[in-house]
Amino acid sequence: MSDDQVPSSAANLDLPENLQIFGKVDPNIRKPTAIVNGYVITRTDVDQRFNLFVALNQLKLNAEEQDRLRLQVLRLLTDETIQIQEAKANEVTIPADQIDRSFASISSRYQRTPEQMRAWLREIGSSERSFKRQIEGELAWQRVIQRKIGAFINVGTEEVQSIIQRLEEAKGTEEFHLREIYLSATPETSGEKFSAMQQMIQQMQQGRPFEYFARFSEATTASQGGDLGWVRAAMLPAALAQAAQQMQVGQVAGPIEVPGGFSVLYLVDKRQVLTADPRDAKLSLRQLTVKFPTGITQAQAQEKVAEFAKVLQSTAGCGAVSKAAETLGAEVVDNDSVRARDLPPQLQEIVLKLQVGQSTPPFGTPTEGVRALVLCGRDDPKTAALPSADQIREGIEEQRTNLRAQRLLRDLRRDAIVDYR
Repeated sequence: MSDDQVPSSAANLDLPENLQIFGKVDPNIRKPTAIVNGYVITRTDVDQRFNLFVALNQLKLNAEEQDRLRLQVLRLLTDETIQIQEAKANEVTIPADQIDRSFASISSRYQRTPEQMRAWLREIGSSERSFKRQIEGELAWQRVIQRKIGAFINVGTEEVQSIIQRLEEAKGTEEFHLREIYLSATPETSGEKFSAMQQMIQQMQQGRPFEYFARFSEATTASQGGDLGWVRAAMLPAALAQAAQQMQVGQVAGPIEVPGGFSVLYLVDKRQVLTADPRDAKLSLRQLTVKFPTGITQAQAQEKVAEFAKVLQSTAGCGAVSKAAETLGAEVVDNDSVRARDLPPQLQEIVLKLQVGQSTPPFGTPTEGVRALVLCGRDDPKTAALPSADQIREGIEEQRTNLRAQRLLRDLRRDAIVDYR
C-alpha cells in the first residue's frame, strides 16, 4: 500500500470484491418500533421522545430530516433500554422518589414547576412517563458505570507528574476547544458527502444548533455532541490543525477533507496553555434594554435604535445609566461577575477594548429590541495556574471511565436481541 492510500475501515472483514446480494433490501422502509431483549419500544415511545427533542431544540424539520431524527431517536431508545436492563441485571434500581426529585430539578432549570412541566410535555406531544424513563436510564447507567468501571480506574502519581511536565513544556502554545462532525466517504460517494456537509453548514448559519448534526457524525464523539475537548494543533490531522488555527471562536469551518472522509469543525473556545487569557477577565456590566412593541415597522425600529445610540453617546459612565434609562424607557440589569469569554463571540472583542464607563454599540434583534452594555469595572486575570495533581487525576479517570463505558455499551449491543417491527 502506498503512503497516500487510506486503508479501508472494512479491510479486516475480508469482503469479496465481486459480491452478489441475495434477497431484496429496500432502504426506504423505516422500522418505527423494536423489541429489545423482550422490551417493546412502541411508535408512541419514539414519537414522544422525538417531539421532546424537537421542542427543546426549537427545530423546524422537513420530512426527510424528521425520518432521520426518528431513526436516531429509536437508536437512542434502544441504547437506553439496554442500559436499564443491564442495571437491573446488576441489581441497580433507581427509587421513584429520586426520579421525581430529578424531574423537579430539571423542571426548575427550565423555569417551570413540575405541574407546568407536565402540562408542557402534554402540549408538545410528549409525556411525563417518557421524560422520567430518560431520567431513569441516565441515572441507572451512571450507577452501573460506578460499580463496574469506576472502582477499577487507578491513575498513578508518576503518570500525573508526567502530564504536569508536558504542560509546563507546552506553556504558551495554543489550545482549541473543538466540536467535530465526521462523515466517511469513498471516491464514489465523496461528492454526495461533501454536498451534504455543505447543507449542514448552511443550516447552522441559519440558526440550527451544531449538536443536532453532531448526532449523525460517524466519529465516536457523536454522543457527546461531537466534543473533542481541548486539543493542540499537534494532536490533530494536518488539515484540521490548519483550519483550527485560522478559526475565530464561534466559527464553523468545512467541509475539510481528511483521511477517509470529511469533517466540519466548530470552535467553542481557544486559549494558550498556562498563560493568562484576557477573556478570563471578570467584568462588571450594566445592560440597558429597550423592547420593541409588537407590530413595529422597520422604519420605526430604526428610529428607536438611532435615538438609543444618541442617548448612549451622551451617557458618561455607569453613574449616568439610570438617567439614560429614564429618557429611553429602558430596563437596567446589573451583573458584577461576568467573564468576558462567556459573552457572545461577537461582543467579546468589543467589550475587552472598552475603558471603564464606555459602552458597546447598540445590538439586538427585531423581536427582542435593542440593548447595550456599559463597562463599570474590570478585574484582569492573573497568570494562569497549573492544574493541581488531583484535577489532572480526576480528568484522566473521567476520560478512561467514559472510554470503558463506551466499550461496555458496545458489548451489550452485540449481545442484545433486537427485533425491529
